[in-house]
Parts: sequence; C-alpha cells; structure tokens
Amino acid sequence: MKHNFQIFLISFFVLVISCKKTDKIVDNPQLGTITVTADESFKSVSEALTERYMALNPNTKINLVIKKEDLAFLDLLDNKARVIIMSRELTEKEKQGYKEKIDMEMQPAKFAADAVVFVVPKNSTKENISVEEIEKELQSDNKKIIFDGTNSSNLNFVAQKFKTTPDKLKYSIISGNKNIIEQLNKYPDKIGVISLNTISRPYDKESESLKNSVKILKVVEGGKSYEPDIINLKNMTYPFTRVLYFLTNEGYYGLGNGFIRFSCQQLGQIVVEKEGLQPYNIFKREVQMR
Repeated sequence: MKHNFQIFLISFFVLVISCKKTDKIVDNPQLGTITVTADESFKSVSEALTERYMALNPNTKINLVIKKEDLAFLDLLDNKARVIIMSRELTEKEKQGYKEKIDMEMQPAKFAADAVVFVVPKNSTKENISVEEIEKELQSDNKKIIFDGTNSSNLNFVAQKFKTTPDKLKYSIISGNKNIIEQLNKYPDKIGVISLNTISRPYDKESESLKNSVKILKVVEGGKSYEPDIINLKNMTYPFTRVLYFLTNEGYYGLGNGFIRFSCQQLGQIVVEKEGLQPYNIFKREVQMR
C-alpha cells in the first residue's frame, strides 16, 4: 500500500511539472499571439511580412508595435516583445545584457538590405553629398541635417557609420520619416535623413507620392557617386547600406521563430523584394539556354 502511494505521488508531481511546462509554451508557428516591434523606418516591410504571415497562418496574431530602435531592444530584454527588427550592430554592453537577461546565444537573422537616404527639397540645386560633407555637417552648430528623432534607427546607424554615438552629433529633428519629407520644403537649406523603405514600395501611391516630393541625393565616397538603388544595395556599394535583421527571446520553435524563418526563406524574401528592398537570402538567377 505504501509502495502504491509513493508511485501515485511521483506520477502526480510528474503530471504537475508537465502541465507547467505546457503552460509556458502556448504557441507554435501556426497558432498563437505575439508582439513584434520595429522602428518606424522599417514599418512598411514589417507590415508586409506580418500581414502575409498571418494570411498564410490564420490562427496566428502578430501585433506589430512601431517604436524607436533603442526602445525596441529594451522591450525584447523585458519580454514585452517576442521579436524585434534591428539595423545597427549592438554594443558590447547590449550584447552582455542580452546574454544575462535572456540567457540564449544571440543569433541575428538577416533578411533585407535597406539604406539611409539623404533628401533635399525638390527644387534644390544640390545633386549629391559626400560622406565627408555629411560628417562635417554633423559637427556643425548649423544643424543642417534633419533626423526623425533620438533613439531612431537612422540616427543610430549614421552615428555608428562614423564610429561615434548620437549624443556627440549635432542635428535637427522632425519626428517621423514621412513628416521629414512632407515638411522639408519649409527648410530649403536643410538635408533630410530617411529610410529607403519609407519610399521604396513600387506601385504604392503614398510611397510614390513621398518619393516624388523630394530629391534623393547621390552619396559620394572615394571619388565615386552612388544611388540607393537595388544594384548598389546588393553589392553593398552605397555607403549607407544597412542590413535588417531579427532578434528574438524565444527559446523554442514557436510563433516568433516561425515568423523569422518565413521572413528569411523564399516566400518572405519575395515580400521583401516587392517592398523594393534587396532580399538578403535569395537572388535572381540567370539561366542561359544553349
């Protein structure tokens, strides 16, 4: 009798532990609800990927939260978001924070090449800007260059390009990529900084309208000028090309990792291409028939 009671207790505790483990994992790639956080600069491609994934998996719900890049990373550490999109490299302190709070090996999942773009009013006579000129202007009290806000991906990436931090740069702010474009004509001597993804979606009326209302400057480096087009993104020759990647705190193959895998594989990469960005994992293949 005592032996049977011990077996009962062991079975009971195993069942309780199993239930607790099951309670923690409440989603899989085809079922569940998660939050994905992305900077406003990547809003268009983020919306396209999440909407397409949910259309293919109708029992899933991905809540897309648009938030500054630095704040998105904090949400990941605090488990307020399952997946985030980043464009800059993490600092050593951030990498350590990820390791301590999430206790996982960090595995960035690259999925698209985007770019930081420099624009001026449509009627400006300016056609290009050099990397040296950009760096010089960011040290000037004139604050000629306009970013979309502090903690934003555009500002972070440019600061990292010049091996410095945003607090050491001098610039103006108009909140939001779209607002920079719409208000730039009020400041004829200024240069706006936006993401390519804000204006890259082909055949989209809003994207086309925004693109046509400003002039995109070519960026000069090493005596050569480069446009932020697909060829220069693919070859990484445009000086301010950046690679977008996912980070997750999901330690199993759930909805977060399912969404990441989808975005990095063929169907998701086709979505990226339709957004006017360079897919990171698939390239057009040319077949010669003889």
